[in-house]
Amino acid sequence: MQFGPALRAAAGIAVLSIMDAVIKAMAAHYPIFQIAFLRFACGTLVATGVVAVMRPGWPSRETVKANLLRSVAAVITALSFFYALGQLPLAETLVLSFLSPMFIALFGVLLLHERVDSRIVLAIAVGFGGTLIVVFGQTEGAHAARSWSGVAAALMSAVTYAFSLVLLRQRAQRDKFIHIVFFQTTGPGVLVAPLALWVWQPVEWAHMGWFMLMGMLGVLGHILMATAYAKAEAARLAPLEYTALIWAAAIGYGVFSEIPTWATLGGGTLIVLAALLTSRR
Repeated sequence: MQFGPALRAAAGIAVLSIMDAVIKAMAAHYPIFQIAFLRFACGTLVATGVVAVMRPGWPSRETVKANLLRSVAAVITALSFFYALGQLPLAETLVLSFLSPMFIALFGVLLLHERVDSRIVLAIAVGFGGTLIVVFGQTEGAHAARSWSGVAAALMSAVTYAFSLVLLRQRAQRDKFIHIVFFQTTGPGVLVAPLALWVWQPVEWAHMGWFMLMGMLGVLGHILMATAYAKAEAARLAPLEYTALIWAAAIGYGVFSEIPTWATLGGGTLIVLAALLTSRR
């Protein structure tokens, strides 16, 4: 695997981690359905501007149908993950979602017939070991205060996110990346709109800038991910998802005053090692 796709995937994960932090901040003010809709609606505005500049032409009927399936997976992933962000610390939410690389590798084998070599298995095992250290390294008080509905939502998002990324790998080899990104924002926005209208609250003007930032970060992150998955197998990029914990720990401490534990730091070290294992030629 070339280093280029790995670098783009890691950068995309970093950008989307920053977007997650903005979503977590907005979750204190608005219902999850409304946040999800505004994130996709603002992303649609940005993606439409990019399409107008690039002029990629009209997508094929096959492209539309395939990306509608990804839109459904994206809605389930977003709603469950946004809910978890509102219930759990940022770093813990990311940790619980780190089952996704295992499912990415599994779906890659089942749906794309990819071959998973021993180095990728080792990288996934090391990264998941780091995840377990973070989870079971929590104090007894932290376990007692944990929101189990948030835990369940984070785990659900891991499965649907993995399925979405494997579909991304499948379509990225056939479709133009800007078509993929456009449907990734418009499709979920349309699907979640009725739910958002049901719980809608007036949006403060001061918060509109944050929602537009969500949209820009989402589009940029998905462009990086789509171009990465077009060039590299899903299983090889999967362990890079673990680097999100490093960003979550840093942002959680700097923005939300969530102090990372020694377990988080120790597990994070193994997670970085996993990322390096999978990124080497």
